[in-house]
Amino acid sequence: MTAAQRTLIIVVHAPALKGHDGRPTAVVRAMERALPGLRLDWTMSEKEDFIALPNRDEWVAANMTNGGFPFLCNDDDNHLVTVVGLENPNGLAAGSPPHFEVHADLPLDEAGIAAVVDVLEAVGDSARAVWGHATPSGYGGIVAQQFRHPSYEPHVPPQGLPSLKLPWDRSTPEIPHFLGWLNYWSAAAARAIGFPDPARDAELLTRAHRTESGGWSVQLTDTPLDLDNPAHLDALKRAYERFPAIGGRNSP
Repeated sequence: MTAAQRTLIIVVHAPALKGHDGRPTAVVRAMERALPGLRLDWTMSEKEDFIALPNRDEWVAANMTNGGFPFLCNDDDNHLVTVVGLENPNGLAAGSPPHFEVHADLPLDEAGIAAVVDVLEAVGDSARAVWGHATPSGYGGIVAQQFRHPSYEPHVPPQGLPSLKLPWDRSTPEIPHFLGWLNYWSAAAARAIGFPDPARDAELLTRAHRTESGGWSVQLTDTPLDLDNPAHLDALKRAYERFPAIGGRNSP
């Protein structure tokens, strides 16, 4: 897969939608503000043809079914930006209720990389997310291998990365399940993992930003995370060492 074909994947985890919840429309408008010139006034047919939505906000409000909102995009195949909301039936920790997820994709190109921090913060704040991340496509396969499933076999994650507990094996919903390239931490999530500590987080704070809601966006490396780059892999390992609560690693 070439860089031109890859995307930046944004996912945030938030409390479930309730009633006439305004967050779906707020998420879409916030994305448009964060990426100048973007208009998410389209959806796609099953044949992937663009369908214009002249009354987009009303259409979103009328189609908030199953705890989410339907797929939206711009109309540029060469620079496609997408967003969708869904209800995840699993909780963020053992015994917690279903939650609302927003998934957005940006092109992994110069414009997407330049905008991704603003887009992640906009989506996270407008969704009232607990935590989230933005990572290049393909990274999810690495994370999936880090989760420790019940087994008699020793768990050995790839590239020396740590084992992570599955969400239903953990007790604190505010704590992120894993680290991404860019990390969105609500104020509650930041408190739960002990960020920021001025003495211990000096390097991370050079690439961190306070969001309008009082949370944080924290970037691990200057360029999109590439685990074939030894410096990037080392930065990710250092971040896991700094935050042992992430992935439930500091509890039995």
